[in-house]
Amino acid sequence: MRGINRNIVRSVLVLSYIALIIFILFGISSVYSYLNTGADRSSMLRTEIKKIDQYLPQLEWASLKNEGRVMDDQTLYAIQNDYLDAWYVKHVAFKTNTLTGINDYYTKTARKNIIEFIEQNNDKNISVVSTTLRHHPSLDFFSEDGKLAVITDKDVVEYKRIYQDETILLENTEKSTYKIILLLEDGLWRIRHMIKEESVDNKNKFEPASNNFKAIKGINYYPQDSPWDMFGDKYDTSIIEKDFKIIKNSGLNSIRIFVPYEDFGKAHVKPEKLTKLKKILDLAESENLKVVLTLFDFFGDYSVLNWTLNQHHASAIVSSLKDHKALLGWDIKNEPNLDFESRGKTNVIAWLDNMIDLVKSVDSIHPVTIGWSNTQSTSILKDKVDIVSFHYYEDLDKLDTAIKTMKTEIPNKPLVLQEFGISSYNGLWKPFGSSDEDQANYHKKIQEIIALNNLHFMSWTLYDFNDIPTDVVGRLPWRKKAQEHYGFINKNGENKPAFKYISKE
Repeated sequence: MRGINRNIVRSVLVLSYIALIIFILFGISSVYSYLNTGADRSSMLRTEIKKIDQYLPQLEWASLKNEGRVMDDQTLYAIQNDYLDAWYVKHVAFKTNTLTGINDYYTKTARKNIIEFIEQNNDKNISVVSTTLRHHPSLDFFSEDGKLAVITDKDVVEYKRIYQDETILLENTEKSTYKIILLLEDGLWRIRHMIKEESVDNKNKFEPASNNFKAIKGINYYPQDSPWDMFGDKYDTSIIEKDFKIIKNSGLNSIRIFVPYEDFGKAHVKPEKLTKLKKILDLAESENLKVVLTLFDFFGDYSVLNWTLNQHHASAIVSSLKDHKALLGWDIKNEPNLDFESRGKTNVIAWLDNMIDLVKSVDSIHPVTIGWSNTQSTSILKDKVDIVSFHYYEDLDKLDTAIKTMKTEIPNKPLVLQEFGISSYNGLWKPFGSSDEDQANYHKKIQEIIALNNLHFMSWTLYDFNDIPTDVVGRLPWRKKAQEHYGFINKNGENKPAFKYISKE
């Protein structure tokens, strides 16, 4: 019995030894394979940056004619990716005053200047928030051994904001030319030298867009069963077509619709969403209705490092629809001033300024506006927009004075009362709310003010809605119920008393 136990123990030890040897050999084999085939590039990048999701400045190669070896497409793609990643990690480093990722994209010589810059900023409590928006590189030289490349990057549009002790010292956009030497080391193209050869302030000059449209008499539109989700599963062109006929027959000539940023794919706009949006414009055109497209709905991240992603989103939509006959104009963002407190007024305004330039660079014909939530914000960026739009849900007795103030401050731009209305809900959750008759009297009075001041207008909204998403007004029932009853048509499809005042004519 004892001999049998000894044999079992010996067998277990032998098997364990064999298993250990196999495990060691497998590990050596894996390491050998890793070293020979090259590590996955995303795993090598310690910052775990996915450039396609975080940094997409516009880039156009000016020339690939160069001295030395001819460059193939694969190498060009690798250089382009690593070059832009180098910019990105430098932006992150200067913002955070850390060196995360710098070793991956800069040689020891190039790192020296970056390290010194960060040390100086740390000592003075300075941080730099920046991004590049456009690059125009050309290839000057590519070595015979394929390990050295020299490029010139002209007209690099770079935005930067410098803080000290959380106070802004400088904010500007400049256009620069850089000379760059890159070396291929360990599978990555690292920057060896980066020299700024010249730099000037970047001042975009755009001719004012055409404002020769007739008086805007419009309405903000969502289908009754899919408010704030117009392009989702309930998308139905037959319903939209019927609604557009109602709008046209009521004496209106335009609609305002909203393009949700995330639903449309963020930086990579979904083709199927664009198709749906274009079909809506087609239906509007068939009824001779003009369309104001409000971009970036349900969007609230104005951080500088994400600007390039936002530009891709806007550029895809604007370039696809800029020639549509139903298009009236572009509304950059709905009520961005409501984000001033939570996101920072400087951040929001700088983002708006940049997006105006982007939209105008793609479409120089159609006017651009911003849907301010009140009259007090309308002077912001007044010289950049073509139309000044504001929303008004306050005391009507003060509206006439507010209009006169705006006309004094902004004498040469059309004014659009882009949202206005009153809820007719006075039920359980708001027993002292307004009635259908109160709503009708409100619209009668505001149309008199609109006519008196010769305003363009777009009311809120065609329908009472069956359900309001919590993302819009939260979960509080008295807020949701009130928001459901702003329409000129009730939930049963019947015209409310206010419908007779849907237009000033």
